[in-house]
Amino acid sequence: MATTKLKGNVVNLTGNEVNVGDKAPVVNVVAKDLSNVQVGGESGKTQIVVVVPSLDTPVCAAETRKFNEEAASIENAEVVVVSMDLPFAMGRFCTTEGIENVTVGSDFRAKEFANAYGVLIADGALAGVTCRAVFIINAAGEVTFKEICPEITEEPNYAEILEAAKNA
Repeated sequence: MATTKLKGNVVNLTGNEVNVGDKAPVVNVVAKDLSNVQVGGESGKTQIVVVVPSLDTPVCAAETRKFNEEAASIENAEVVVVSMDLPFAMGRFCTTEGIENVTVGSDFRAKEFANAYGVLIADGALAGVTCRAVFIINAAGEVTFKEICPEITEEPNYAEILEAAKNA
């Protein structure tokens, strides 16, 4: 079972562990307008899937703003930010923050994404939400990059992620 940390304390992750080289599972998350957003699988473009616990925290908000700024510069790529936030809250966040270059997707209905990608926190204070992670899926639907952030309260390595996305 994979793990991460929350303020130095180990938390376990549950679900199907997805690794570099694997075919990315195809799942649906719920967009801010309640439509389905497909994540994973072959899409003909690079998918940067940014997983956060909640957009209603400073670190997650900063991370989403950063990917919103950087997303436009990556050719033939889309960024999907996945969390357990309700679609309405995600929509309000995007409107308030001027987020236009990323798609937000809620996994609140069945935790299908979190279980398919192994990023569901199984215990501790944040049990039931997603950890902080990033997956890059190439146009053929293969995972080419994975980062489970070792500390949930810290942002990922943006430079490494953006470089990996450009090379996907």
